Amino acid sequence: MPLDEASAKGSILFGGNVFLRNLANNMDRRKFLGSMGLAAAGAAALPVLGACSEASSAGIPGKDIKESYNADLLVVGGGPAGVCAAVAAARMGQKVLLVDSGNCLGGMGTKGLVGPFMTCYDATGERQIIRGLFNEIVERLIAGGGAIHPSKIRHTTEFTAWITEGHDHVTPFDPEILKKVYDRLCAEAGVKVLFHANFVTPIMKGRKIQGAVLLTPSGLEAARARMVIDATGDGTVAFRAGAPCVFGDPDSGRVQPASLFFRINNVDTDRLIADVVPHLPEFRRVNGVSYRCLHWRVAEAEAAGEWDLARKSVNIWRSVEKDQWVINCTRIHGVDATDAENLTAAEIEGRRQVEELMNFFHKYVPGCEKATLMGTGATMGIRESRHVHGDFVLPVDDLVNGVIPEDNILLSANSIDVHGAMGGPAGGLYMPIQKDMYGVPYRCLIPRDVEGLLLAGRCISADSAAAGAIRVMPPAMALGQAAGTAAALCLQLGASPASLDYADLRKSLLSQDVFLG
Repeated sequence: MPLDEASAKGSILFGGNVFLRNLANNMDRRKFLGSMGLAAAGAAALPVLGACSEASSAGIPGKDIKESYNADLLVVGGGPAGVCAAVAAARMGQKVLLVDSGNCLGGMGTKGLVGPFMTCYDATGERQIIRGLFNEIVERLIAGGGAIHPSKIRHTTEFTAWITEGHDHVTPFDPEILKKVYDRLCAEAGVKVLFHANFVTPIMKGRKIQGAVLLTPSGLEAARARMVIDATGDGTVAFRAGAPCVFGDPDSGRVQPASLFFRINNVDTDRLIADVVPHLPEFRRVNGVSYRCLHWRVAEAEAAGEWDLARKSVNIWRSVEKDQWVINCTRIHGVDATDAENLTAAEIEGRRQVEELMNFFHKYVPGCEKATLMGTGATMGIRESRHVHGDFVLPVDDLVNGVIPEDNILLSANSIDVHGAMGGPAGGLYMPIQKDMYGVPYRCLIPRDVEGLLLAGRCISADSAAAGAIRVMPPAMALGQAAGTAAALCLQLGASPASLDYADLRKSLLSQDVFLG
């Protein structure tokens, strides 16, 4: 029987109040991590989520809501999927309002400091298959001195954390320059952007969504629209509008762990590389645990009692400037990104782990003795939360087997990467695909039980393992471009998302330099 959202949150692995009390009591690190393990071991299976009871209302009873905005298309969420959705629709003549709760566009790539862009090539490394707006964004970054083109980046180098599988042709980029690229891209397309706008509830007429109530510094404001795109990552709009969802992986009862990315500079990169390269033959994966970059230094720190993170190695990626590196090593299990207290606890723990890692770099890693913390992500990097269900739920087998559906909207070759899938603090599931590429069907963008709504990015209709491949930024951008194009065509032709002729969508995407095979 479906549970409401409050019940679902109660079953997630990480209790924010408990964490904060322990923190206030100066709980030592090992004791805290032990309590985390107990919480994970005792977690219930993650439930199917039902919609909020308020979803069908057109507003909030008893509250003054200002009628502020009218648009053809409302895009909620200004991450890579939301930006590309908004730009694609605006370029097709639609009046687009793009809203985000933060102060910049780009989501994980800017606020979260997640980098680099993962591969946009096929599995052979011979052909770039994610193009369109993604490629335009990369070219604009390069023109501003903020990226290296993926054609110049090969696997097993410092730009890929010396990882081979699934890491050919990644794209290093500067998040500050990316902010400016997104701003200008939206401005040139005529997208109206509204920051500091928190989504509160959908405006519904029966099963049809007609906009949203937003909480801004001005108060509660209504944004009316003929169509809406959910690019929140967490599927918040779809969930509150009544679409069925699941949280994490119902089969395993787990959600992928979160990470707080951070960036460092003042690194003697030549010395760091010299320490890593002789150890490349030792890179390995044992029972889902990776022993890769700097695992020999982690072993030294563990032996000295100065390492208690749920990792055995460090993913450290060289950025555009030679002395700058992006670090993906923090790991917080059982994070419910839809619960404020839970997420607060995770953000605090992430920063604690960053402090420990900086001590590790200064003491154990050659070339990092004088490294400086440039900054931590302004938001936790969330790999998984809600998966909205559409009429078709993309299964991981289709990706592994290279299925290209008849209503294909993008081609990708990103590997299945499910952190924490095997249980334990460091275990994960990593599966390269068996063909050169796979496709994602348009049907995955159409949620069940809600009309006038499309999905873009991490929350699309896919099972947990399949989402582990397409959650990264190049596919997210392609999903956004497809959703924005589909929305514009629906508005132009008077069609619903479900009745839109795929031939029209394909023709329009091809005209935008989207590669569909």
